[in-house]
Amino acid sequence: MEDRFLLWLLCLVSQLYGTTNQARLTVSSSYSQLFEGGFLSLSCEGGGSSAGWTLRRSTTKRQRALCGDGWGKQADSSCTISYIFRRDSGVYWCESREGVNSSTISITVTGGSVILQSPVLPVMEGDDVTLRCKSKTSPSNPQAAFYKDGSLIRNEPTGHMTIHHVSRSDEGLYKCNISPHGESPSSWITVTGKPTTTAPPSTLAPPTTSSPPTTSSPSSASTVLFVSAPLTSPIPSTAMASPSTAPPAVSAPPPLSTHLQLMIRVVCHLVVFCPYFISTALMVSLYRQRPSATAPHTHAVQKLAEDVVIMEVTTEHQL
Repeated sequence: MEDRFLLWLLCLVSQLYGTTNQARLTVSSSYSQLFEGGFLSLSCEGGGSSAGWTLRRSTTKRQRALCGDGWGKQADSSCTISYIFRRDSGVYWCESREGVNSSTISITVTGGSVILQSPVLPVMEGDDVTLRCKSKTSPSNPQAAFYKDGSLIRNEPTGHMTIHHVSRSDEGLYKCNISPHGESPSSWITVTGKPTTTAPPSTLAPPTTSSPPTTSSPSSASTVLFVSAPLTSPIPSTAMASPSTAPPAVSAPPPLSTHLQLMIRVVCHLVVFCPYFISTALMVSLYRQRPSATAPHTHAVQKLAEDVVIMEVTTEHQL
């Protein structure tokens, strides 16, 4: 019985582990910085099924706010903000009923006249990345200066700059400046490694993530996208946008490790099935006790039969 129980438990664990796929958060904008007054739509995709996934966000005002609770309009596993304000700057993610979180996306909404159009999602190592400096008041692409970690990279007459074959050394805080329109907020550019084609790792330990360095800028705000391995856990905290000073950090949702998620699901199933195992064990125990309980009765019957035989022999002898 113990071997069968262990076999059942191993099968259950393997099935549970196979169903812990995380959802992927998608966003209508391809860039991490938006002008105030725009439109934003987010949705949860994948994870086996989009049912049960909800959208949450953390801002400088509220932490872990659910879509529809003071912000956005919920529709199934999607959330829409028809008119975005600077207060909508924050960290957005999907969350399941079991508390499993997707990776996060950081959005900065600015009331200024210049934004840096940088990828909202991490960039694959070896790919080309194009950064564009866009002015709200100028329809054309004026000359722009691009900076990394506060240092000037170069001036581009076309208003955009391409980084060829990006590597981990290209990670950093980028911003741009269009004279005389002003300077954009800063965005953290993330580079991830390419997926490996070798066999998967033998351990189930979740990979670690590294947080971007903390910087401040007197005239810009920071929107941080995060460094992650090919398979990553939810991303750490980022900073919010404000009109003139570097914003305070906003905490991302508390991550749940794969082991912890697995243990929670196993415990939930055991709580359901434990009564059946307990009742079965009690029945087996009662069944085993039956022979020992009838033993005294059998011994008494044998003794009575011996007495009857002795009495018959004594009667014959007397006769």
